[in-house]
Amino acid sequence: MLDATRIRKGMIIKREDGQLWRVVEMQLVTPGRWKAMVQTKLRSLKDNTVTDYRFRSEERVEQAFIDETPMEFLYQSGDDYFFMNPSTFDQVTLTAEVIGDAVKHLVPNVVYSVESSEGKPVSVVPPITIQLKVTHTEPFMKGATASASFKPATLENGLTVMVPPFIKEGDVLKIDTRDDSYLERV
Repeated sequence: MLDATRIRKGMIIKREDGQLWRVVEMQLVTPGRWKAMVQTKLRSLKDNTVTDYRFRSEERVEQAFIDETPMEFLYQSGDDYFFMNPSTFDQVTLTAEVIGDAVKHLVPNVVYSVESSEGKPVSVVPPITIQLKVTHTEPFMKGATASASFKPATLENGLTVMVPPFIKEGDVLKIDTRDDSYLERV
């Protein structure tokens, strides 16, 4: 157990309902002569809902300890996603609910971090950058620089990102998975 004032962004806590929550945002608020509070935005690892929660500074919370295992994404079959541990070759089948927002970043043969609590997978964390091929984008129009300097591009996994005008279909791009932004052409 730790004091609420020691909560940090990215930490996983277990609330009184027994559910695991990831701290998305945290702010310590000290309003004048009142007691300090910790204002947090929490994301449920069970169903990915986001909620705002305010802890009193004297409150104690339980930090959940998560095991992280590197797993290679193999393929998708229906609603099931298959991962393999590259060192033991054990395979695990996960659902979209467990994978969460990382579902849009799944690319075969890329290693992801599968987080487990008490032996049960609770979430999947993608690498910070992934490389994806452009499947559709509008062609570059010479002299069209007066308007927007970026254009939308659809990638091989269905993700749409804004890219510079010189990007064309077939290019491989490096994408930041934290905010789905274009980094560079590979």
